[in-house]
Amino acid sequence: MHHKLKQDVCDANVALQRYGLVLFTWGNVSAIDRDRSVVAIKPSGIDYDDLTPESIVLLDLQGNVIEGDLKPSSDTPTHLELYRSFPALGGVCHTHSTHATMWAQAQRDIPCLGTTHADYFYGPVPVTAPMTAEEIGQDYEANTGKIIIRRFEGLDPAQMPAVLVANHGPFTWGASAAAAVENAVVLEEVARMAAGALGINSDQKAVSSSLLDKHYLRKHGENAYYGQA
Repeated sequence: MHHKLKQDVCDANVALQRYGLVLFTWGNVSAIDRDRSVVAIKPSGIDYDDLTPESIVLLDLQGNVIEGDLKPSSDTPTHLELYRSFPALGGVCHTHSTHATMWAQAQRDIPCLGTTHADYFYGPVPVTAPMTAEEIGQDYEANTGKIIIRRFEGLDPAQMPAVLVANHGPFTWGASAAAAVENAVVLEEVARMAAGALGINSDQKAVSSSLLDKHYLRKHGENAYYGQA
């Protein structure tokens, strides 16, 4: 059942290790079949070297396991909150990649300082508010999703496919599991670049709106012309 969905999610999770975004089992990727409302996600605590499509867990949007003998990722409730609130999402990725997590721990948005950032993220990558003791103490993972959703009031998750959860780490998403991982890779790189640029010039300002528009819209706008037809 849903072999391609499980294969895609397995491949995306293995890619986290290949791109150097995870240590041990510090990350997870999921994907959703919107037609059938089925979510596939990495099982909890399984080493990436041991991951197979058969070990991927299938759930419905309420978190009920449809297929799989292993426990799903502990972050599953966060993924499900995002899928329920952001209908355009096809895949979600969570890591503790070093530089993006540094910004999350510092509780700072990542400013758009250059065109690499602007090619993928339409403005500063936002950080959430810190979670309250009550949010942490009860339904922690679901509340993590809810604080992300609150942070995106007035933001378009299609134009900003990333967020930093304060004191925790990054979540990214996209049209597929592979796209969510690509955005995680780019997020880590722009987080590293921004930290370096501000280390060289602590007064560096964000790019102009003209440059931001040019680079983002030439790839993602209505009249995008980057790449092949």
